[in-house]
Amino acid sequence: QQQQGDKDSSSSSERLPAAAAAAAAAAASLSKQFAGLQLLAEEFGADIDVAAADSTTALAWFLGGSSNDDAPAAVHQQQGASAYQQQHGGDGLAATPAELRQLFAAGAAADDLGWDGVHSGESGTDVDIDSDDERKGRGKKVGLAWLNRWATSIAGKDQAPVLCHAICSHLLAAEQTDLSGDELAAQFLDLLGDAAFDQVGMLLERRRYLFEALRKALAKLSGPDYAATGGDGPPAAAAASNMPSYAPGVTITSSSQKLMAKMGRKQQKKGVGVGKAAAGADLDAELELLQSLTWDELLSSEVGVKDRRGGSLWLGGMQFAMADDGGLATRNVLPKGTKRITQKGYEEVKVPAVQGLPAPTQDELVPISSLEPWAQAAFSGYKTLNRIQSRIFNTAYYSNENLLVCAPTGAGKTNIAMITVLREVAANMSNGTIQKDHFKIVYVAPMKALAAEVTTNFGKRLAPLGLVVKELTGDMQLSKRELSETQMIVTTPEKWDVITRKGGDVAVAALVKLLIIDEVHLLNDERGPVIETIIARTLRQVEASQSMIRIVGLSATLPNYQDVATFLRVNSSSGLFHFDASYRPVPLEMSFVGVTIANMTARNSMMNQICYDKVVDSLKRGHQVMVFVHSRKDTGKTGRVLGDLAAKNGETHLFETEGDDPRRGLAVKEVNKSRNRELQELFQSGLGLHHAGMLRSDRNLTERLFADGFIKVLVCTATLAWGVNLPAHTVIIKGTQVYDAKKGTFTELGMLDVQQIFGRAGRPQFDTSGEATIVTAHSKLAHYLGMLTHATPIESQFKSLLPDNLNAELVLGTVTNVKEAATWLTYSYLYVRMTKNPLVYGITYEQLLADPTLTHYCRDLIIDAAKQLHAAKMAVFDERTGNMFVTELGRVASHFYIRYQSIIVFNERLKEHVSWADVLGMISLSSEFENIMVREEELPEVENLIRQGAIPHAPKGGVENKHGKANILIQAYISRARVESFSLTADLMYVASNAPRIARALFEIAVRRKWNTAAGMLLELCKSLELRLWPDQHPLRQMEAALTPELLWKMEERGLTIERLDDMSASEIGAFLRHPAAGDKIRGCLDAFPRLGLEASLHPITRGVARIQLTITPQFSWRDRLHGGALRWWVWVEDPSVDRLHHVESWTLTKKMASEEVQKLGFTIPLAEPLPGQYFIRLVSDNWLQAEEVLEVSLAGLQLPSRGPPHTELLDLDPLPLEALGKEQYIDLYRGRFTHFNPIQTQAFHTLYHTDESVLLGAPTGSGKTISSELTMMRLWKAHPEDKVIYIAPLKALVRERMNDWGKGLCRRLGKKLVELTGDYTPDLAALLAADIIIATPEKWDGISRNWQSRGYVKKVGLLVIDEIHLLGADRGPILEVIVSRMRYIAASMNRPIRFVGLSTALANAHDLADWLGTSSAGLFNFKPSVRPVPLEAHMQGFPGKFYCPRMASMNKPAYAAIQVHSPLKPVLVFVASRRQTRLTALDLISYAAADERPIQFVHMTPQELTNVLSRVRDASLRHCLQFGVGLHHAGLGEGDRQLVESLFVTQQIQVLVATSTLAWGVNTPAHLVIIKGTEYYDAPSRRYVDFPITDVLQMMGRAGRPQYDTKGVAVIMVHEPKKAFYKRFLYEPFPVESSLQDQLPDHLNAEIVAGTITTRQDALDYLTWTFFYRRLLQNPAYYDLNDTSPEGLSTYMSEMVEAALLALEDAGCITLDIDDADEDAAANGGGAVRPTPLGRVASFYYLQHTTAALLAERFRGQQLDHKQVLDVLCAASEYDELPVRHNEDVLNTQLAQQVRLPVDTRRADDPHVKAHLLIQVRLLESRTWG
Repeated sequence: QQQQGDKDSSSSSERLPAAAAAAAAAAASLSKQFAGLQLLAEEFGADIDVAAADSTTALAWFLGGSSNDDAPAAVHQQQGASAYQQQHGGDGLAATPAELRQLFAAGAAADDLGWDGVHSGESGTDVDIDSDDERKGRGKKVGLAWLNRWATSIAGKDQAPVLCHAICSHLLAAEQTDLSGDELAAQFLDLLGDAAFDQVGMLLERRRYLFEALRKALAKLSGPDYAATGGDGPPAAAAASNMPSYAPGVTITSSSQKLMAKMGRKQQKKGVGVGKAAAGADLDAELELLQSLTWDELLSSEVGVKDRRGGSLWLGGMQFAMADDGGLATRNVLPKGTKRITQKGYEEVKVPAVQGLPAPTQDELVPISSLEPWAQAAFSGYKTLNRIQSRIFNTAYYSNENLLVCAPTGAGKTNIAMITVLREVAANMSNGTIQKDHFKIVYVAPMKALAAEVTTNFGKRLAPLGLVVKELTGDMQLSKRELSETQMIVTTPEKWDVITRKGGDVAVAALVKLLIIDEVHLLNDERGPVIETIIARTLRQVEASQSMIRIVGLSATLPNYQDVATFLRVNSSSGLFHFDASYRPVPLEMSFVGVTIANMTARNSMMNQICYDKVVDSLKRGHQVMVFVHSRKDTGKTGRVLGDLAAKNGETHLFETEGDDPRRGLAVKEVNKSRNRELQELFQSGLGLHHAGMLRSDRNLTERLFADGFIKVLVCTATLAWGVNLPAHTVIIKGTQVYDAKKGTFTELGMLDVQQIFGRAGRPQFDTSGEATIVTAHSKLAHYLGMLTHATPIESQFKSLLPDNLNAELVLGTVTNVKEAATWLTYSYLYVRMTKNPLVYGITYEQLLADPTLTHYCRDLIIDAAKQLHAAKMAVFDERTGNMFVTELGRVASHFYIRYQSIIVFNERLKEHVSWADVLGMISLSSEFENIMVREEELPEVENLIRQGAIPHAPKGGVENKHGKANILIQAYISRARVESFSLTADLMYVASNAPRIARALFEIAVRRKWNTAAGMLLELCKSLELRLWPDQHPLRQMEAALTPELLWKMEERGLTIERLDDMSASEIGAFLRHPAAGDKIRGCLDAFPRLGLEASLHPITRGVARIQLTITPQFSWRDRLHGGALRWWVWVEDPSVDRLHHVESWTLTKKMASEEVQKLGFTIPLAEPLPGQYFIRLVSDNWLQAEEVLEVSLAGLQLPSRGPPHTELLDLDPLPLEALGKEQYIDLYRGRFTHFNPIQTQAFHTLYHTDESVLLGAPTGSGKTISSELTMMRLWKAHPEDKVIYIAPLKALVRERMNDWGKGLCRRLGKKLVELTGDYTPDLAALLAADIIIATPEKWDGISRNWQSRGYVKKVGLLVIDEIHLLGADRGPILEVIVSRMRYIAASMNRPIRFVGLSTALANAHDLADWLGTSSAGLFNFKPSVRPVPLEAHMQGFPGKFYCPRMASMNKPAYAAIQVHSPLKPVLVFVASRRQTRLTALDLISYAAADERPIQFVHMTPQELTNVLSRVRDASLRHCLQFGVGLHHAGLGEGDRQLVESLFVTQQIQVLVATSTLAWGVNTPAHLVIIKGTEYYDAPSRRYVDFPITDVLQMMGRAGRPQYDTKGVAVIMVHEPKKAFYKRFLYEPFPVESSLQDQLPDHLNAEIVAGTITTRQDALDYLTWTFFYRRLLQNPAYYDLNDTSPEGLSTYMSEMVEAALLALEDAGCITLDIDDADEDAAANGGGAVRPTPLGRVASFYYLQHTTAALLAERFRGQQLDHKQVLDVLCAASEYDELPVRHNEDVLNTQLAQQVRLPVDTRRADDPHVKAHLLIQVRLLESRTWG
């Protein structure tokens, strides 16, 4: 090396004269070169300074481009915010002017391309650490100068020396311990924090070069002439301590140095080989030398020049540099002037206030007057925004950009949130009116106390705008109505997560337009995963729904705010705002005191003394002080200690207020009124206390006294910092140990709390600075200094809760497979940080190189989490396909926020039969209580709880086990036991907040498993936890507000159960208790105790299914204070023989329903043979203990329906060709549509076409039954051409379909006349007489055929076709039954045969129906449901949501997935229950298609065709949806729109049609795939969602499969999970038809009496024998409540039914009954003549119900009524009982009531009669009848 150095030296000396000669020769061009540099500066906007030594070398470099690395020149460039610096002697950065030009040009190009340089530190230095010099070989090797540049690029100029020194230490230690590359990388990343991984890679690649350069530098510096070479060696003290010095005489050894020394000693002890030992010894010596040197000295040994730096401070293994300029740099930098003081027992670091910015000019601030007048109301009292708010204003108020604002506490971030709120309000303002129903704003605050403060603040400020702000937290629940009326919701992360993970209230979630996340830096906290979840869910919702949701993040200053901005999808150039401490309104001086005493008692005493000294120091300067402690008990204790110390030191006068203030006397009086003795005692000493355990009035008093200056020192808990804006000049945090019940131990005070408390220091209006002190243990000093300097980047904690969050997304339906889950993970902050700092998350450097986007790593994380969920039975994971399916357990866990580890425990321990002790033990084993700790000092108190009897169930594990402790605390909570210990109290409250939720989850699991005993016991436990009562305590304890504890205790002592009390009067109760005044109180409470009367009727539908009809009668007085707006009950049917639940559902009783007395509730249950002896029907209150009703339903002797004969077998026949019709005219009718009849038509062809036999054809929808009916018409026209065809269609939609089809086809081609007979159209008599086919609705034909004797065309009927005859069992079934019975009677009376053809689905009791129709076995065709021309593949999917709208929303993604799987290109029909659902479903399908990046996948026409179609559409929603190939179809569309969308779908120009169920009946639009999205609809009379008739579901399914195109059809039925078994049974089994004539018998008897068919009671009995009801009565007697099936019993049953109907008619005035049998003819015919009255004739003629006729007669009799009274009578008609009042239509009715002429009672806006009143008025207004 020496020789090489000599050669270099001689070479250099040879070059110098040559350089001088070159300089002389080039003197003429020197000015030109300088001019070139000047042009360079002007061209690129750079300032260039050339500093050259007075040497020919420098001149040669400038003129000739010398590559000499030692040239002492520096070029300084500063462009914009960046600086490009090279100190004298810099290696590899010297460049010629030409190279500088190239460098500047490259920088300008990078700016043009939008590339960002590496901005670090305050100076924003850009350093090229991988320059062309090195690659071209200009630099001889990588050395310490390269390391200096590298460190500058990482940490900035100021911190580079500290970083370089640390790197060198690590390099030497790594060589000493043979560390691998990965292990060294880990150390570097730990040191660097969030350094870019690539830069660490560069460091590792040059590891060997750096090590060699370092050893050379150390070798130079260790020489004997070191001190004489100009190197400023370290002071002796510093050298001896091996540490950088900071303050005079104060040194500290870092933990990393201790580690290095330890490793060195280990190496020496190993006794390795001589060579290695020597090397190890050398390394030890070098390491020791390195620690004694500064970086400047090391660098100077290589480059010859030293750089002077500031000092540094090592604490707890962290190194803090001191800034040169008094400001705070980005990381690990303390302000200049920081002092470190060591005292006996403690050490203190005083950090001076960061110099604030100069006062802003008025031009810098945005005046409030510049806002719109309406917006100024939210800033009442403000003149301008502050500096930060003004900087952000334009982006916040005039754009919709996502924002991240990082600013110090107290900088006014709340007003920034308000600006964004006003922006959203402005966006939803139309013509000066705020559209309050169009948006919602969600403000997520980290704590309930802060949520309450924000709610109050924003509520007051937004009240002038009429906006409602409500708190939604664990303490504050909102009803659905309150949610809908609220514009701004202030909530906590957990609460919003619960709402959104349930699918939430869809209406609320869909309306959110602004999401504000306060304190977003909590991502680093254990609650961080919750914040990540809700933000990721929101981001995905934005993409999926293509809707705008603005996200605003508010945070304290962060070290890696860029990462958080990336996570929030914030544009870093316009939406990211970062402000340092200089922006704080009041500069803050901080003191960090670390107590070094180990003994706890002595340490606490020292903390009290330090706290007192700080308080006194501040009081002497005339300032108020707030002392923060961490428990309620400690507030009073600290206050007394401060008072005692003041008395001891004779300084009490400092705490006292001036006595001459006239207001002081008033303050003293107010304090003396308080019942808080501690408050009174401390106030006398000038001290106050404040904590959440005080009364609200006492807290308010304390806050007021402190604000007015009567309290100088306030001792408080952290809740004051969060909930109340009460600043003070001085703030002291005494101790940092906070008990965390969730972790079961004491933890350090969190960053959020420290910042919030420090934020209270300094009063902006009065102080120029504030003071904040934190007193902690010495070991935590570095921790809190690190918080101040933001030394540690915030990392994600999401990985720890990945299985639970993945489960939530599975339940929500946003994730269904590994691919989607991995994509979801990329929306998390975890993903952002994994790419920046992978080693923290277990990713090696090699893994990152192989998988830069971490795609495979994300998949691995998801697969691991999915396997965990699969093991816990919360999901089904198919590893082969990657698909994931949620289970019931998974849903329960998600909805109740249960961790998967707890579910594993429940799987193991939850059994069908469990005791209270078992369940309490199982809950205590939940992972939620895993961190509860058992403490020795608590054991006596815990054992005392057991001795007191507060623990009735012995805890498993005992008191010394943490699970036993949790068990004891759960029971203590229910028993309301008092606990004294602070930590035990905190544990108790933690247990109390979690146990009820866990118990509810267990109850749900038991219910879904149908476990009767377990479900009942767990529901009791839930209520016990929520009410804090044991089930065996007196139920009136639930009314403690009305009854005193003494009365309740007396009732329990004397055995006064609620049953005994029921039998006693108020006076008797008072006398029994020897408390006469209490009798009325207790009686009133008894009357209010929730009780129900219960009756039930059981009707078998088949041998395997029965229907139960409940009649529920509320039997208590409703009190709002006790019962609220509604009471929830559980209805379950239990089978005691097997201890199973056969049916469970929740039922809500509202106040209005309770006032209406009787409520009806129906449901189906399974039956199993042999039948058990009885079922129990139980109604159990969800929230009242001992409020339940039990009814026994005996099944003994229950007669089940007889088994039906087997189905008609489909024969294997050759399909008949069209030529079998034998008539060319008929053949032409079908030619072109098909060539052969299908198998069903072929088998029935002979009977249909060649005989007059009545036919019942039962076959699935889509089997060609309409063509079968046409064959019977052709038979009639061949055999009886003069006869008429009556086609009865049960729905107007079916009538319209037949009219269109036959009007264009059959009738036009065959020359037949067709007439429609419906409520919309009544033809004249001539048209009816001339018609060959009359298509009618049942009601219309019933009305006409009643007077059949006088109507000739009725007598000419030869064929009666009844389509969908299985609807006999539906609401309109009695009319169908009467029509057939009457036509059969007419045929028998005239001795003229009428052919009956019934068309239906497959039936279970077809023989009964055929027998009633007069069909022989030859005419009965009842095929299986599976017999279809196109085979049907059915899929059943259950959805568990309790509420209808969220459940419907959760079906949308599975519906889209079903389309992609089953029918990606073929037509799809989606059936929904309402018009609103058609729109919502269509919009969601479009959103999913857009998210799939195929928004127009459902459009199958050219853009020009689509434009033409859209121009013809009138409905706006339909027009929007058609753009994406999705059509809407419902009765609310205009006729033109309906026909257009039908045509587009049939011609396959659009692929998807979303329709209401009427389309299944009315329009023949088959599709390949049918999705039935929900099987319920809103039933107005019962005010609840009820099931579709099974016939409707079958009809909808029948639309699946197109005979000419498909080889199979697919139906996907999405049902409520509890109904899944019922639909499975009936979709694959035939459906039985029962009669419902008995419900409407009086009206039909009246019609026959008027017609003369019935003249006596016997005639009425005879009439019934013609009905289907009579046929079914003996087949299924239990269904009709016929208990005695003997002939006598049957006769009695029918006579009683007829007598009841006739009496009802007589009471209505429709008939007269001759009870004296005076009429001999009548007496001969059975007695009791029956005669119609004029009123009865009117009712029959006008098709009125007998109750309506009675009403009209009563109201009009002898009275003169005005218009309103007539309208009132008209609208009270019974016909309007069934007028549907749809969900939320009562709101529309109330609005409509304000616009009509005649007033209505808006309190009954949900009454169908009120709706009728309004609609008739609207109709009169539209027709201008009323002008």
